[in-house]
Amino acid sequence: MYDVDAIVVGAGAVGLACAYALSRRGNSVIVLEKERLIGSGVSSRNSEVIHAGLYYPTGSLKARLCVEGRRALYGFLEQHGVPYERCGKLVVATDAAEVARLDAIEAQAGLNGVEGIRRLTGEQARALEPQVNAVAALLSEETGIFDSHGYMLALQGEIEAAGGAVAFAAPFEHAAPLPDGGFRVRAGGAEPAELSCRWLVLAPGLDAQGCAAHVEGFPASRIPPAHYGKGTYFALSGPAPFQRLVYPPPIPGALGVHYKRDLGGRAHFGPDLEYVDHPDYDVDPARAEGFYAYVRRFWPALPDGALTPDYAGVRPKIHGPGEPQPDFDLDTSMPGLVALFGIESPGLTASLAIGEEVAGRLGL
Repeated sequence: MYDVDAIVVGAGAVGLACAYALSRRGNSVIVLEKERLIGSGVSSRNSEVIHAGLYYPTGSLKARLCVEGRRALYGFLEQHGVPYERCGKLVVATDAAEVARLDAIEAQAGLNGVEGIRRLTGEQARALEPQVNAVAALLSEETGIFDSHGYMLALQGEIEAAGGAVAFAAPFEHAAPLPDGGFRVRAGGAEPAELSCRWLVLAPGLDAQGCAAHVEGFPASRIPPAHYGKGTYFALSGPAPFQRLVYPPPIPGALGVHYKRDLGGRAHFGPDLEYVDHPDYDVDPARAEGFYAYVRRFWPALPDGALTPDYAGVRPKIHGPGEPQPDFDLDTSMPGLVALFGIESPGLTASLAIGEEVAGRLGL
């Protein structure tokens, strides 16, 4: 009756994880990707951090799916030989005024069921990371870093091994419900095509609102406003100062500028948060001034002139400046369709669990 069981729009980490979850259940799946490579959008400009799940509100999708996704992700990476390192991270209070925020984070981590959390004094934190400035800290042993592109390649391999496919240069253009259920989907590009499917998943990151608007019958009231949260990174010239990741307490709407080390041993700082009118990946060298002041709160020895422009990413936010940060929005307004809005951090960590959640909401 249908050309394919499921069509997933978007071949980033979350879209591929959704397709993987569907294909694991014996369904035929095609992923539509407008670019010519997997992970070319939001997923190409992430921090490659595996989050433990410390911060997210009790009972939220972010809290549950981050913890479930992180546990599943480590196993998937190990099974598929994708490089990763469970390096841990320190969340630091750089002065007495921030200690209460550590208390709140520690309590929230406990409510979220996060393993491997230890409270440290400043002296204990410096015993682990001698250059860190901290009057107190939380050690998260389950935080890590990984090769996110290798992860997405492994997901693609699993989808293809199950008989599915990723169609590149095939932008989603339109979908219409069929009389007996399912959808007729049109993909554009150099070789336009129409396919029928039983289930449709919209996971195109920054394009989620636009794609939903091109589904006949999708309630306009269920499409949240789109906001673009740009985050800039600067790299360190010189050796990495810390083995573990180092985070100050979060800022409103984001985790704030923090230190991360990649698998190659290079140190990076970021991202900050700047709302922009449209996706923009230029790095303004002038933003380094704010980075120096912020980073020196937890690494006072940061040398002058040591930060170089690195890269920028744009987060698909569904809240604007000063507004409360909402949960992931997995919309099921139409039978047989799940539309994913606002899948920013910890979406990469949570991706396998998001895929399972989407499959469950489709009744699979």
